[in-house]
Amino acid sequence: MTATPASAGSKVFDHIHDREISREQWMIVLISGMGFFTDAYDLFVIGVALKLIATQWHIGTTWVAVAAATSLLSAALGSLVFGRIADVFGRRFIYGVEVLVLAAGAIASALSPSIVWLIVFRFILGLGIGGDYPVSATIASEYAGKGNRGMLVSLVFTMQAAGLIVGPALAAIFLASGMSPELTWRLLLGIGALPPLAVFYMRRRLNETPRFQLVQRQETGNKPNVWQLETLRKYLTDPQIARWLVGVSAAWLVMDVAYYGNTISSPLIIKAIAPHASTLQSTLYTLLVFVVAALPGYLMATWGMDRFGRKQIQMIGFAMMAVSFAGIALLPGGLKNTWPFLVLYLVNYFFTEFGPNTTTFIYPAEIFPARIRTTSHGIAAGTAKIGAAIGAFTFPLLLGRFGMPGMAGVAAAMAVAGFFITRSMLPEPNGQALEAASRDDLLQQGADAPVARAFA
Repeated sequence: MTATPASAGSKVFDHIHDREISREQWMIVLISGMGFFTDAYDLFVIGVALKLIATQWHIGTTWVAVAAATSLLSAALGSLVFGRIADVFGRRFIYGVEVLVLAAGAIASALSPSIVWLIVFRFILGLGIGGDYPVSATIASEYAGKGNRGMLVSLVFTMQAAGLIVGPALAAIFLASGMSPELTWRLLLGIGALPPLAVFYMRRRLNETPRFQLVQRQETGNKPNVWQLETLRKYLTDPQIARWLVGVSAAWLVMDVAYYGNTISSPLIIKAIAPHASTLQSTLYTLLVFVVAALPGYLMATWGMDRFGRKQIQMIGFAMMAVSFAGIALLPGGLKNTWPFLVLYLVNYFFTEFGPNTTTFIYPAEIFPARIRTTSHGIAAGTAKIGAAIGAFTFPLLLGRFGMPGMAGVAAAMAVAGFFITRSMLPEPNGQALEAASRDDLLQQGADAPVARAFA
């Protein structure tokens, strides 16, 4: 499969590539971003909830670890299934279903009568979270122009920052109010259903992306060929596409091993630094880290994505993650050397969000053809969530057995691997039309002007 000039088809989309951001595009950012708000919100509150649940139900660390990792594993499955459906039947066909699954899992989790049922409901919740990754990223990308695509897709993902802040803020309010521990964890888990329910109606009313309409019209005459496995095989056996898919998946996997392992272990890290801190105090410390380091990192990524490019930002982020994790591992006195540790920890969070935590989400929404875009994003996101589950399960064990040097050393190795994967296997799509960045020969050669004008 050879790349073709972008001049034929992509010119039809010139009014999209070069125009100012429209009201519709801002609305897409909002309704797409709510899923990622919930993803980050849930990532934090499950840690607080499980601390309260463990005391109430008298469960051990193994049950806690399984409950923490379950939604991450099911998210891998959700990414693959929803991603493929969106490529076969359309983005709009499935959009909104994933947030209903997410909301159902959150509500059921809040009503769990036992740890076994909590794990079952967390599995359902994870399916919805995973399904949101490929569809939301692709919709935001396919509606964006070449000059602001990085910013718009970054903004969708940056909604995670709000979730990281709202989660501990609500937990702190509930804990400080004197609310019973049981009511606290049930409310924290149940509130995760509100953002996805709030945008369900708007998602269902969203028009199909013109790029998918064009693919569907040219290939199938608007009649989906169920699963289109021959088309999928043709693309995934193309050497360049296969290389990029392995690259984005591997980079995202090592990123999530380090990121989720570190974030879910943060209560244990805070406890090691401040062993006498209450749950409320630990929650406030975590909130401070997110506000001081994570939020600025997300915002800097959004500002710089179309200025510096995805590849450069991802490499810088991985490099600084490796340096800061290695510094923590080699820090004399370990966690007892509090201020140097905190500086390195904050630096790490900033460059994680500024770098690969954001760029790994953007890459697969840009560099794969429209026929397999959500499928490819689903494969990459699913691979990453397996890494996240590995990190969530193993990092607390590493911390308990080898201390912070052992955990930080493994995280540093993941970041080094991510740096070299990015450098050797991934392209730079910055500033290119989506059709050129993804080598999309169908849209380059045969763009349909009436379909494309639906962007206007």
